[in-house]
Amino acid sequence: MDRKIALLIEYDGTKYYGFQFQPNFPTIQGEIENALNNLNLSNERIEGAGRTDTGVHAKGQMASFITNSNLDIQDIESGINHFLPSDIAIQKAYEAPINFSPRRDAISRRYRYTFLNRSTRSPLSERYAYRVSRDINVDKMTKALFSLKGTHDFVNLCGKYEGSTVRNLMDVSINMDDERLHIDLEANAFLPHQVRRTAGLLYQVGLNKFDTDDVEKLMDVDNNAFRPNIPTLPACGLVLLKVKYKDMFQYDYY
Repeated sequence: MDRKIALLIEYDGTKYYGFQFQPNFPTIQGEIENALNNLNLSNERIEGAGRTDTGVHAKGQMASFITNSNLDIQDIESGINHFLPSDIAIQKAYEAPINFSPRRDAISRRYRYTFLNRSTRSPLSERYAYRVSRDINVDKMTKALFSLKGTHDFVNLCGKYEGSTVRNLMDVSINMDDERLHIDLEANAFLPHQVRRTAGLLYQVGLNKFDTDDVEKLMDVDNNAFRPNIPTLPACGLVLLKVKYKDMFQYDYY
């Protein structure tokens, strides 16, 4: 009898070419599928909740697969981990409804972009943060961030994309933790590079290169006259914190 198994996945994306399988390149999906194959659980493609880019990390990625194995859920969890490399781990395996889709059933995704604000290099920290050696105006960044909240056309804050660029940015926050500045964004869905470009825009605000009024002009307008050169910040600072579902998979990673 077929079963649908959902996986809560944590990974360091540094050496991977993103989540989605690519032939001849190491990916998170490829490693998990190899582990499933070694356990004789499945030889089919798994479905992920989202496609994190090359170098992006995750604490709360979700994926699922179908199996007809009779292994109990704890053995599935430990067995997959046995065959995974040390920079990928299944934090939890769940029995899920057979029609569950980690992508379509998600009601929101939450990402965090982290800056490391210090003048000297930090070999132990820069794998997971973008180092900024200059002083940045956090108050201005906070004001600009909250001006983005709500339902907007984010066409000016995404990479190349065909389709609607309207998204609902449900929740935002910005917090200092010693030398680290965390920017959290939660939306119903995100566009390609949206979080890293949003972080790049806020970085420009923090350097006093843009004002909040300039940020507001970028919303809901597809016009090159209002589109400054916004950097897409490096992937090392980005983590997928959580994918939320209605009444399913309760966990907290932030």
